[in-house]
Amino acid sequence: MTVSLEELTHRRPYNAADEFVDANVANGNGGRMAFKDAERSLTYRQLQEETCKFASGLQAIGLKQESRVLFLMLDTVDFPIAFWGAIRAGVVPIPVNTLLSADQYAYMLEDSRAEVLFVSASLAKTVEPILGKMPWLKQIVVSGGDTDISTGKIQKHTFENILARGNAKLFTAPTLSDEVAFWLYSSGSTGNPKGAKHVHASLMVTARTYAQGVLGITRDDVVYSAAKLFFAYGLGNAMTFTMAVGACAVLLPGRPAPDAVLDIIKREQPTIFFGVPTLYSALLAHKDIGKGAGSKRLRLCISAGEALPPHIGQKWKEVAGHDILDGIGSTEMLHIFLSNRPGDLRYGTSGKPVPGYDAKIIGEDGAELGNNEIGELIIRGASASDGYWNQRDKTRRTFAGEWTYTGDKYIRDDDGFYQCCGRTDDMFKVSGIWVSPFEVEAALVSHDAVLEAAVIGREDSDGLIKPKAYVVLKEGVTSDDKLFESLKEHVKSRAGAWKYPRWIELRTDLPKTATGKIQRFKLRDEDSKPV
Repeated sequence: MTVSLEELTHRRPYNAADEFVDANVANGNGGRMAFKDAERSLTYRQLQEETCKFASGLQAIGLKQESRVLFLMLDTVDFPIAFWGAIRAGVVPIPVNTLLSADQYAYMLEDSRAEVLFVSASLAKTVEPILGKMPWLKQIVVSGGDTDISTGKIQKHTFENILARGNAKLFTAPTLSDEVAFWLYSSGSTGNPKGAKHVHASLMVTARTYAQGVLGITRDDVVYSAAKLFFAYGLGNAMTFTMAVGACAVLLPGRPAPDAVLDIIKREQPTIFFGVPTLYSALLAHKDIGKGAGSKRLRLCISAGEALPPHIGQKWKEVAGHDILDGIGSTEMLHIFLSNRPGDLRYGTSGKPVPGYDAKIIGEDGAELGNNEIGELIIRGASASDGYWNQRDKTRRTFAGEWTYTGDKYIRDDDGFYQCCGRTDDMFKVSGIWVSPFEVEAALVSHDAVLEAAVIGREDSDGLIKPKAYVVLKEGVTSDDKLFESLKEHVKSRAGAWKYPRWIELRTDLPKTATGKIQRFKLRDEDSKPV
């Protein structure tokens, strides 16, 4: 029997592994494919057996309910085994970005007080220098083979060792629906990442509201998400959304470069593809792009992470034959809460609230604004984080009762579509009028010479704020004063005469988070340093 969201979020006891893993076997999906990576595949029945072994294996090495473990793992079938094994045991998994430095991992290990680090063998060398400096870390588990790294006093296991210590007896820890199940660190688009705590019920909330309510996902779908499992967008796309209906997810351990993405789409023929704007742009520039991006079964393309420039969506529709459904979500809300949808789409917007979520735009005084007024977007929904770990002030500023403050500036049009204007910290005024960095960036990247762009506010010689642009040119394009003037005039005609960049600096790349969000704060910091 399907329970309502209200009932789901108040169930006691409740362990998410029951509904995402065990229910699939009980409902006759045991023999269906759950996950495929470059080398292995896993049915739902095998996933149930392996997660039971893993959960009891974690207990065998001394982990107790509410123990915290850090995941530095690539997207292979080991990831869902470890994640759901931990959830089953009541242990709290914390997936983290696989592209960071040793110092950043040290920060998260120390901040979270994780007792065990799960690491893919190919990433183990990255953390080797910090292992002896982590006071809370007691054990390390290596996935995908062994490694000869020095661990000092920290006990080392292989993934297979943990499975061998456990058994396949079916069990789940006696957790509650509103008990913390896992953490996700924010992507750091505005500074140091914060550990957002999420409860057991939130996973099914996002699957019901967005994946089923907007996308209409079914068990016959095959999903490929270029966005990785270590952050909120990818975790839903390639794991909880598919598992909620007994569908299959295809995993790519390596980086989602255009060649690799097109190869996996052609080989696996997914029905749903999840990407980010930067990737869609790069795929459109690829020589092999065509109808369905190579999949004859493709029916839906989704984008999030950063607002999708309209011309990319329009070009993708023309070339690949499908609209891109742009939306916005956050680590704090776990997944997408505003979205365009099939038959109700407007490029240049994030769409409308996902069923089950309420949205408001408020001014600086906290009062709700009307249509066509720029303010901060706040969201109400059952998937909101339980708060940040050891960040009381930031928790109180972000989570106010039932409402979550997104930190994004938005405007709602008369038809109810929400348009992103940029992060609150990224917005600036020119001649007393708000300027959205995204609007100027979208105008720049619509120019034939521009691949990517980032815009910040900078003081001129009179102390007044004006736009400055950082631009990555397309391959083969050369720069000169004529090009710069062309870019400025292009922005004037597309975005407004006062919004054109007074300075343009060429770059080979732009600082981004793992989700593809431009880290404008890094450009602001760099720009503020004396030359």
